[in-house]
Amino acid sequence: MYFDGALNINGAGADILFITLIKDKLRYVLRIHFLASNNAVKYEACLHGLRIAVELDVKRLMVYGDSALVINQVNKDWSCSSEKMNAYCAEIRKLEGKFYGIEYHHVV
Repeated sequence: MYFDGALNINGAGADILFITLIKDKLRYVLRIHFLASNNAVKYEACLHGLRIAVELDVKRLMVYGDSALVINQVNKDWSCSSEKMNAYCAEIRKLEGKFYGIEYHHVV
């Protein structure tokens, strides 16, 4: 699963892309209708992607994102910098138990 979130003058949104082992692709795009920081938007993208993966009954998942903050915080390499980021990490931790295996990787 690849995730990305973006915040700009027109609002916020997220893009989630699933690629199966046989290279089938499934893409989700969502619009975020509340005020959020760029980091929060990236967390929303990751969180929504994980929720979708759970609904699709995915059991093993490789997660790729361009947000060093999100990836390093969910990998526990960095501490959560604020209450809000800590809450996002907690929500992600709840979903991790739904998978047999999950890995997070930072992509540039």
